[in-house]
Amino acid sequence: MRRPWIQWTLAIVITLTSAVWQRMTGPTYPVRGGVQLAGEEIRLRLTRTHSITGRQPVTIEATNPAVTGVVEWRRYPTGDSWQAVPMRRVEDRLEAVLPPEPEPLMPAAGKLEYRVKLSKGNDRAAFPAPAAVTRFKGDVPSIILAPHIVAMFVGMLLSTSAGVAALFGGRTGRATWLTLALLVAGGLVLGPIVQKLAFGAYWTGVPWGWDLTDNKTLIAAVAWAFAAWRVTGGRRAPVAVTVAALVTLIVFAIPHSMWGSEARWD
Repeated sequence: MRRPWIQWTLAIVITLTSAVWQRMTGPTYPVRGGVQLAGEEIRLRLTRTHSITGRQPVTIEATNPAVTGVVEWRRYPTGDSWQAVPMRRVEDRLEAVLPPEPEPLMPAAGKLEYRVKLSKGNDRAAFPAPAAVTRFKGDVPSIILAPHIVAMFVGMLLSTSAGVAALFGGRTGRATWLTLALLVAGGLVLGPIVQKLAFGAYWTGVPWGWDLTDNKTLIAAVAWAFAAWRVTGGRRAPVAVTVAALVTLIVFAIPHSMWGSEARWD
């Protein structure tokens, strides 16, 4: 491409759009919404991920002191009976924690499903439907998590840039190898370490499981390994590079943490 700034502008816009889409559609993104209660609208924001080192707070802004609430919860996925935890009022908020005392703290990759039921006089409202599912994870040190995120984001950016260049007849050899190196380092080396610290297993993709985050990283790396082989020796391989970039864009559009690690309940 004769105008590199166009190539990089397209790559940045596509990469940022993909990253925002992945984040906002993922199963760990908070559930947001509102309910009507006796003519009053109450907005809710329920988180869907938390550290195993503590109990997940459930907080609802409800300035009207006549509003009360309970949190219904159970382990996921199970057929356990729902348990109700009364929410206590703290100034303008209703608060509870999951799992409630004296329940033990959650294990890594343990999941709970929960919903909030609010009352005001004779009126009742529940949110959300279906119940939200939250997953607990171990804490990952920034010294490991930060380079993992940077490598994956820059790898995605280079992938998109190489794909755009390939479409317009530009050189892609260096970008191809750099993309492959970043995906391997960030996704296949640091990724399993992050997975182990957060959820207790290095790899839960094929052949041991169906974790989409692991599997999509593997698919992208294979696509770029093929493209790297095709550009070896200075050859131009626009089709292989374009396909690899497209595959990467598609697989990374899949929400992060879909079909992720999940603790087994006895």
